[in-house]
Amino acid sequence: MKLDKFDLSILAQLQNDARISNISLADKVGLSPSACSRRLDQLEKEKVIENYQAMISNKALGQTITAIVHITLDGQSEAHLAEFERAVANCPYIVACFLMSGECDYIVRVNAKDMTQFEHIHKNWLSVLPGVSRIQSSFAMREVINRANIDIALMYADKKR
Repeated sequence: MKLDKFDLSILAQLQNDARISNISLADKVGLSPSACSRRLDQLEKEKVIENYQAMISNKALGQTITAIVHITLDGQSEAHLAEFERAVANCPYIVACFLMSGECDYIVRVNAKDMTQFEHIHKNWLSVLPGVSRIQSSFAMREVINRANIDIALMYADKKR
């Protein structure tokens, strides 16, 4: 799906406030409510908008630890990767997982309430994932930026060039 200025404007507004009413959204992007609704439906149908989520404060949940965990597997065949990825999907403590190039095979992000809970996660979840040969964890001292996506306005500005 080719995105035009109205689509990008809709996406930018939704990134700022996903609970905005259709009437307010239409007003902000310069479309009629019915045209805005049709475009929004199309963006959802084409999976440009994959999901709507609330960003919940880790602090409010008592999660003070954010760990970035580098995981190396003992093999990189498709079967090894698939088995590992299936297991990762079932680990409730992993909030993000990325297949990497470079020194490690995967990077996962884990949130925990304290080091005791992280130790539990490390021993009972991460260490027993299939094919794991090495785990190296780093701990965030402070969250500086945590975005779901880049600013849509940048994409729009780049399109004008």
